[in-house]
Amino acid sequence: MANYVNMAVQNSSDPFRAASPLFLREPEIRRGAELLYFGYSHMLRGIDEGLAEQGLGRAHHRALYFIARNPDIPVSDLLRILGITKQSLGRVLNELSSRGMIETRPGREDRRQRLLRVTESGAALEASLFEGLRERLSAAYAQAGQNAVTGFWAVLEGLVPPGEKNQMPHTRK
Repeated sequence: MANYVNMAVQNSSDPFRAASPLFLREPEIRRGAELLYFGYSHMLRGIDEGLAEQGLGRAHHRALYFIARNPDIPVSDLLRILGITKQSLGRVLNELSSRGMIETRPGREDRRQRLLRVTESGAALEASLFEGLRERLSAAYAQAGQNAVTGFWAVLEGLVPPGEKNQMPHTRK
């Protein structure tokens, strides 16, 4: 692990250097993959600590995040967004429900449909977890600048297959 960390650090001594004009070559793609991995890991470190204090994991956070962002989201939509099995989601939702962090309501037209919503305590936990994420992303965005952020978003959106882009919650609103 230390070798990989050292390699990533060595490769990113100047985080604002321009991408090589040979950006499609293996070393540049590996650098991007390493930066994604380590950036994601560090971005979630504070969230992981907050979740551990609650005895929860990342799956709970992802569910809380998307339920908070999409009140009355059907379970079927949350399954599509998270890309996990119904059984895995069921365990997460049962845990969040038993802790009073989410509530389930029947659908308006189809009473068999289950709609999810965060409770006050669920919203408070999600907001506190998001605060650390917001601080880290805001600092990184400010350091990189608007054009870099726009390019970063374009790269991340390019990683999502075209047929799945309409499943991204921010594109549905």
